[in-house]
Amino acid sequence: MLQRRNGDVSERRGMHIYILPNLFTTGNMFCGFLSMIKSLEGDFLLAAYFIVAAAVFDALDGRVARFTQATSKFGMEYDSLSDLISFGVAPAFLMYLWALRPFERIGYLAAFMYMACTALRLARFNVQAASVEKKFFQGLPSPMAGGIVATSVTAAYATGFDPLGNIYALSMTALLGFVMVSNFRYRSFKELDFRHRKPFFGLIIGLCILIFIAIKPEVHLFIAFISYAVLGAVLGVLSPARRKISQVIVAESARRHGLSQEALEDGPKE
Repeated sequence: MLQRRNGDVSERRGMHIYILPNLFTTGNMFCGFLSMIKSLEGDFLLAAYFIVAAAVFDALDGRVARFTQATSKFGMEYDSLSDLISFGVAPAFLMYLWALRPFERIGYLAAFMYMACTALRLARFNVQAASVEKKFFQGLPSPMAGGIVATSVTAAYATGFDPLGNIYALSMTALLGFVMVSNFRYRSFKELDFRHRKPFFGLIIGLCILIFIAIKPEVHLFIAFISYAVLGAVLGVLSPARRKISQVIVAESARRHGLSQEALEDGPKE
């Protein structure tokens, strides 16, 4: 009986994890680590490519986990820690060493702000994972922010743009941190299921996007990513304005009908 109890205690103390999805997550983290190494060596273009590779691993680990029904709390936490390295620390290293060094204190504070906002966004996501709407992200996703940093490097190399000491690079770093922790809603596209039939026009749109990116991927990927970030921010800024306009309309309607605004908004009760 005592031996059986000891066996039960050992079984409870042991931890069993899913290997395959966590290997992809480890690949994500390894690419982030290599990106930091290359940034320190001054090979900024390769550092940017490693961040892109980390994003590919990050996209695959969740899909592999869902496909194999291998999701777990451990996997979610491990994924967030890996994302912090690959899309928080590595892009902050890259931006500071590539563009922000001439700004000295302001430069490394902007890079730190980006990294800290990544950590805050990931922590908030883990806390709210069970309650947020699946169709939208709250704030810019950290892999997308890291992708914007990485593709800004590839775009600069492709166009001959000199980022060192550039105010736009400084502003972009700070703004990316802000939109990550904002309440702006960004479409996640998780509801898209390509296993079922879709309208024919959707194929035309997808084809046009692929052709646009293929013309000059080093530049056009940056344009696509930054457009996604800007569009979400603009819609996020306009949403409070739309709510205020709706409140004014409700108040005016209530005044004309002799009703209180609360009564008109709440409607009939059971």
